Formats: sequence, C-alpha cells, structure tokens
Amino acid sequence: MGMTIVWILLAALAVLAAVVIFRTVKFVPPVEEPGVEDPIDLDHDKIVQDMVDMIRYKTVSYYEEEKMDMEEFRKFQKLLAERFPLVHQAAELHHIGRSGLLYKLPGHSSEKPSVCMAHYDVVPIEEDGWVKPAFEGIVEDGHIWGRGTLDTKGTLCGIFEALESLLGREGGFTPENDLYLSFSGGEEVDGEDCPMIVEWLRERGIVPALVVDEGGAVVDGVFPGVDKSCAVVGIGEKGMLNVNFTLESGGGHASTPPKNGVVKQLADAIIAIEKHPFPTQMTRPVEEMFDALGRHSTFLYRMIFANLWLFGPVLSAYCSMAGGELNALMRTTVALTRMDGSKAYNVLPPKASFGANLRLLGTDTTDSAVEYLRSVIRNDNIKIEAVNAMNPSPYSDTTCEEWLKLKDAIHNTWPDAIVAPYLMMACSDSRSYNAISDRVYRFSAMYLTAEERAMIHGNNERIPIPTLIKTVEFYVRLIRGL
Repeated sequence: MGMTIVWILLAALAVLAAVVIFRTVKFVPPVEEPGVEDPIDLDHDKIVQDMVDMIRYKTVSYYEEEKMDMEEFRKFQKLLAERFPLVHQAAELHHIGRSGLLYKLPGHSSEKPSVCMAHYDVVPIEEDGWVKPAFEGIVEDGHIWGRGTLDTKGTLCGIFEALESLLGREGGFTPENDLYLSFSGGEEVDGEDCPMIVEWLRERGIVPALVVDEGGAVVDGVFPGVDKSCAVVGIGEKGMLNVNFTLESGGGHASTPPKNGVVKQLADAIIAIEKHPFPTQMTRPVEEMFDALGRHSTFLYRMIFANLWLFGPVLSAYCSMAGGELNALMRTTVALTRMDGSKAYNVLPPKASFGANLRLLGTDTTDSAVEYLRSVIRNDNIKIEAVNAMNPSPYSDTTCEEWLKLKDAIHNTWPDAIVAPYLMMACSDSRSYNAISDRVYRFSAMYLTAEERAMIHGNNERIPIPTLIKTVEFYVRLIRGL
C-alpha cells in the first residue's frame, strides 16, 4: 500500500512537471511584423531652440497659489503661439481653468477623436543641487539642461513640433478624426485644469477613442531575464492615500520618562507596518505585462511567468525581496515619509505623529487600506486619519484598434523594443479622462536610462537631443495614424 502511494505521487509529479515544461515551451513571443522606421524630415535646430526657450519660462507650480508667477505661464502660452503659428491657425484654442489649454484640430470625421496630453508646469528646484542653472536652457555635450525637459515640456514640445511639421508639408494635413491637444498648467499640484477640460469635453458629448499622456517609457533592465529594451505603456494607475498616525499624552519632563511613551508606541506601529506588508494582488495590467515581457525572458523566468497558477507564491516572495518597482506592481505600498514629536530634547511630546504615503493597488481602497493598517497596528489609541486620497484608476482596453495604432507608432519608432502594458505607480492628469474614455494610455515617448528617470523631480534634469528628436518622430507617426 505504501509503495502504491509513492508511485501515485511520483506519477502526479511527473504529470505536473510535464505540464509545466509544456506550457513553458509554448510560452514564446508572437510573430510580429518588423518595425518600419521610415525617415521623417524634421528641423532639428528649430526643435532644440524651441525646447531651450520653453525651459527659460519658470512655470513652477505650488500648492500655495500665491507663490505661482502666472505671468510666466502667460509668457509660455505666448511663446507657443509664436513658435507654432500653423497649429494656432488650424486649431481652435480654448483657455480652460486657470492655465488649461485645449486645442481642437478638426479632422475629416468627429467619430473617433483623439487627445494628446502633457503639462507645462514644473516642480520647484533646489538650486544648490544643480551643477547648471535650471531655467537657462543650456545646451552642452548633446544635452538640453533644465527643469521640465523630461517632465513634461519635452513631451509638449514633441506634440507641437510633430503637428507643426505635418501642417507645414506640401498639401497641408488634416487628421482622419478630430485631434485635441490638452495641456495643463497645474498637474504637479493636482490642479483643476485637467478636470475642467474633461468636463468641457463631456458637456459637448465628446468621447475620446484614444488619450495619450505621460507615463511609462522605453527602458532597459526593468524586467527579470529580459535583455531587450521594453516600451511600457501605462493602462492604469495605482491609487494614492496620505495617512497621519497621531498619539497624544500628557507630555512632561524627559527626566522621568514613562515606560511606554507615545514615541515608543508609534515606533511599534511603524515596525508592525513594515513587518506586515499588504498582500500581493495580480491586476490585469500586471498580468498583461508579465504575459508580454515574460515570453522574452530566460527559460527559468519563462517557466515562472507561464505557470503563475503554480509559481505565484514564488513570484510574490521574489518581488517582496527585490523591493522597488517590481514589488510595487504586486501590492499596495506604504512609504513612511514624515515624523513629528517634541520641539525640545528634554520635553516629552504631548502629541507625536508620523505620516505615510500609500499607493493603492487593485481592490484596495481608501477605507479598506485604513482598516488594514488599523488591524496591523492593533493600538486603538493611535488616531489614523486619511488626509487626501484617490482610489486606483480603471484599466484601459488593450484589445481595440486604438491600442494597436499606439503600439505601431511605438514599434516603428523603437523597432527593437518590446511593447507591453504596464501599471503606472504615480498619478497623472490622465486619470481625469477615465470619466469619458476607457482608452487612456500613459506613455512618455522617450528612451530613458535609470539615471535619467532619477532626474525627474530631481536635480540636473536634462534630455539628450536625439531623445527629443525621437519624441517628435513618435508623435508624427502617431498623429498620422489617427
């Protein structure tokens, strides 16, 4: 009887191994037509000069509106009219909100309108951290230096240059469908420009068939076992939640500290949160990304991604150990960002607190996340307060014609890159468009190294000139195909 069970177990393992190997062998990339990187005639000197001049306007946004120099925003808008006269002649311009710009270029049809987005406000700088001035648009060693070159005046420049070039060609240019250009001057501070633009479109019954905004990019070394460049397109965004944890006491002199003071209790809460991360979830964007990129991976990783029904726990453990972006794709993350206690070394704090920034994944919501944290901390004396929040966005369609058009434009601009859906970690203006479209795609049309990605919101932001030219080429191909 004992040997019979052993043979049954061995047979079951053999069948399991055969299924795993079979699925792995079949898990290969689909056959695709090679990219056609057709030459596009562009005025490179004009593109560089336009980008340089865009950087010179200090369109810095602040949560404190009184700090914003709106004259700089108006000058930037005037620059656009001067440098892109054909766009301004052919398109209707609507000023919406405090600094929102919405251009409409009529097409042969209004049935499937498209929207190309960017924002022209930028985050503040720490001047001491920059080796070159952030707002002079210095060109050196093939790079354009300045705040906004990557986020996202470079994208805005690419859209305008592409459309101006198309309009200036012999015979002009009329898109197949209406084309809208949507630009916000308050994205970095969760401003109302974009929501107001979306409401303007909604009131007129305009349902975009395609929306393209900042997001993923063409990157290297981001997926285990894949040695090719990956063009990752955000088809959804994680939610965001800021939380305050506060505990009060009677305070007192530090010479007679209590056994379990407020700081100690908050420290215990922090340790509990760190030791109990949110459970992993497999969302559709991540599942589609694993399917698209996993097929290009090495055999061992292909075995995992082809058999997630079996190796899901292994992948979860790997992501948890790896941390960083791969871990953030699989779970709601908690980043502890703020602490506050006594103002003096010898005074016990009457109140102490710490703050955290959560990025919500999948089915996690503001309410469920707070309840999870409460269950982990297990201290009813600690007040948990959600400061501001937005739940995860809906996910966009990847089976439609518009997704294929976007994919073709990427493939024909970066022929060697694998195009894949992706879940965006950060929040963008584009989530407002989910109210009127299920085809919202987040793709910053640039090849970005890890160093360059770190410059976004950081010091010494700059863009290689060939990268900017490629951005323009991408938008020429995209707009022609719409």
